[in-house]
Amino acid sequence: MKIIVGCDEAGYQLKEAIKMHLDSMGHQVSDFGVGANEKALYPDIAISSAESVARGEHERAVLICGTGIGMAISANKVKGIRAAQAHDTYSAERAQKSNNAQIICLGARVLGVELARSIVDAWLVSSFQAGPSQAKVSRISEYEKKITL
Repeated sequence: MKIIVGCDEAGYQLKEAIKMHLDSMGHQVSDFGVGANEKALYPDIAISSAESVARGEHERAVLICGTGIGMAISANKVKGIRAAQAHDTYSAERAQKSNNAQIICLGARVLGVELARSIVDAWLVSSFQAGPSQAKVSRISEYEKKITL
């Protein structure tokens, strides 16, 4: 799978661990994050990552900032993207099974490396189950087309 891993400076160390983990699993990983001792505004990383996923250049993305909140809010501004913040494996699984989330957002200041790996694994092995959730995901897309500011 082609997966982006992106971060701001708060998520650098966790990004490196997740990159290694995904690489060891055989995924094609693209680094959209900062390097050591670099800084970036998380909306810039989130938007560029989400746009790449929306264009179909990557299948999924893992975005990391201090809490995961800012990355999720920012990535969800891109049309066609469903980004979910997850701090546990159940939420990560449901993000994919119920919401068909192409992007998972993690908080480096609230998660340890092992839990973060488990969260990513739970999200990656899950697939959208449609069923009762299909109407909800379709409604999100409908609103996305209607909303104008």
